[in-house]
Amino acid sequence: MVTEISYEDATPLLNDAAGLQARMERDGFIFFRNLFTRETVLDLRRDILLILNKYGWIAPNTDLMDGMADPSVHDMVPECGVGVTRPAYEDVYKTESFHRLAHHPTVMNLMGRLTGETVLVHPRHIARMMFPVKSTAPTPPHQDHIFIQGAQTVFTCWLPLGDCSEALGGLQVMRGSHKLGVLPLRAAEGAGGRSVILDGVDQEWCHGDLAAGDVIIFHSLTVHRAVPNTYKDRVRLSVDYRYQALSLPIEDKSLLPHCDLLPWDDIYAGWSEADADLKYYWKQYNLDFQAFDDSLLAILPS
Repeated sequence: MVTEISYEDATPLLNDAAGLQARMERDGFIFFRNLFTRETVLDLRRDILLILNKYGWIAPNTDLMDGMADPSVHDMVPECGVGVTRPAYEDVYKTESFHRLAHHPTVMNLMGRLTGETVLVHPRHIARMMFPVKSTAPTPPHQDHIFIQGAQTVFTCWLPLGDCSEALGGLQVMRGSHKLGVLPLRAAEGAGGRSVILDGVDQEWCHGDLAAGDVIIFHSLTVHRAVPNTYKDRVRLSVDYRYQALSLPIEDKSLLPHCDLLPWDDIYAGWSEADADLKYYWKQYNLDFQAFDDSLLAILPS
């Protein structure tokens, strides 16, 4: 049976560590309205849209912040599962504000209460710039853990960079699915190329329209999926930031840029000295590394 329910705002729990932990244990995710100010999120939106405009993918004579797609975008071949070409994604990855938002005090304080200890921010951030291109399939239902690995208790902070109705393509999460363990996989279109097999699983998908500043935080075993962008002329922007307790093991690729885009030195090359706190910050810690298990990516025969 498939049921759908709306997101429940957990803002009253924001300063309640026990309440946050209980909600995550119960549902496998927590949703917050206006965790960030609109201005904070829209500043990063502007930075990314300026990059997309440089590649000619934003329609001329339109408001940049509306993210209206130029018809030429339909000739673009996306790479890395993020909706744009690799050179454009490299430019996004070089943008200091993209990395800075992951360390915002609001989310760091929240993650500290959720984990109950010092928080490690994974530097392998992900930005998705989903134009209405036919070759771009929405991300299928999946669990992040098989791609992240390391500890199973890693939290993803997903937020849209702008108002995001479901028609524009938001995120849906399956309540309580983190309690199912690591699920088997079948091949699927979309980022990751894999979908969890949910045959016979009672599904309760949480969904809803989202606004700039809203945030969904979910466990790395929680099943989630993208909603298709049904607009023909607008881009959907979102980011994924990941966090874990410092004491837990981590897989070493989580310390590399997404898709092995560039060496960190190249990413940092244009940054000012004021951004030094974001450079190689994880090297101050004595981390416990755990080897990658390729068997978790195995696809069952169809």
